[in-house]
Amino acid sequence: MKTYEVVGIGNAVVDVIASADDLFLDNMGIEKGIMQLIERDRGEVLYAAMNERTQTPGGSVANTIAGIGALGLPTAFIGRVAGDALGKFYAQSMADTGTDFVNAPVEGYDLPTSRSMIFVSPDGERSMNTYLGISTDLGPADVPTDVAAAAKIMFLEGYLFDKDQGKDAFRQASRATRAAGGKSGIAISDPFCVNRHRADFLQMIGEELDYVIGNEAEIQSLFETDDTDAAIRKTADMCPIVVCTRSGDGVTIVRGDERVDVAVDKITPVDATGAGDQFAAGFLFGLATGRNLETCGRMGHICAGEVIRHIGPRPQADIRAMFEAEGLL
Repeated sequence: MKTYEVVGIGNAVVDVIASADDLFLDNMGIEKGIMQLIERDRGEVLYAAMNERTQTPGGSVANTIAGIGALGLPTAFIGRVAGDALGKFYAQSMADTGTDFVNAPVEGYDLPTSRSMIFVSPDGERSMNTYLGISTDLGPADVPTDVAAAAKIMFLEGYLFDKDQGKDAFRQASRATRAAGGKSGIAISDPFCVNRHRADFLQMIGEELDYVIGNEAEIQSLFETDDTDAAIRKTADMCPIVVCTRSGDGVTIVRGDERVDVAVDKITPVDATGAGDQFAAGFLFGLATGRNLETCGRMGHICAGEVIRHIGPRPQADIRAMFEAEGLL
């Protein structure tokens, strides 16, 4: 028996969310629909321009882990926050939702806790402007080997590939989990991140991981092709399980010679923030509890469908009840 069903490692980011129309985005020089890394001064300008802010603990993999924890599985998160107000808010919020935040806030550090200013358009698209702060310094020393070894499933965040020490932390966490009999995988996170670190992504996927999750653009970017099916096949040749989300066209999951395509009901999102994160939560919940691939995909769709119906990147409804209503539990 493992202490944790799923452990995540990634950026610990406080999400600050506000509504904004396209004119506002243009006036502020914000590129719609993507995640942009920004500097501290830019973050302060954007924060001051936000109206009716909603503040919540975030970070891609952290959102996934929180979703899994809300489904009742024991979870932990490996991240790095400062001992400032936002850092203490973050650590306490993770603990309050049942996830062990294994690293205490760092007191007296030069960099503040990471934060992301997220502007949600009327069409539900989100434009993320992230100042990474202390998260950029996450490294191997922040990975407790006993926590990684106690994980049934380790989940890594591709955004941390932008620093060599982040890659080293990933490898340490993955190897500790796998050496103890667990499985390790990654969320690719962003096609631009792949473009910056393609060789490292391919090395990890091919040699260090048991599963990979990404959307069409991210999977395509691994092999610099616009042929999604070809990119999925190439990834599957390297990694035991490949999960490719295809927006309104559902998800394709490949494990060896087995391929499952799971359709999704198309809905207009209120806020697309966290859709991919919560899909991963549902999928990994299914994987951790021994469901077949189709059920894992359906669970992912239910989680993603719930989170895009409201503002914020984490579920508000009783997801277990939704699973039960669909006969998945």
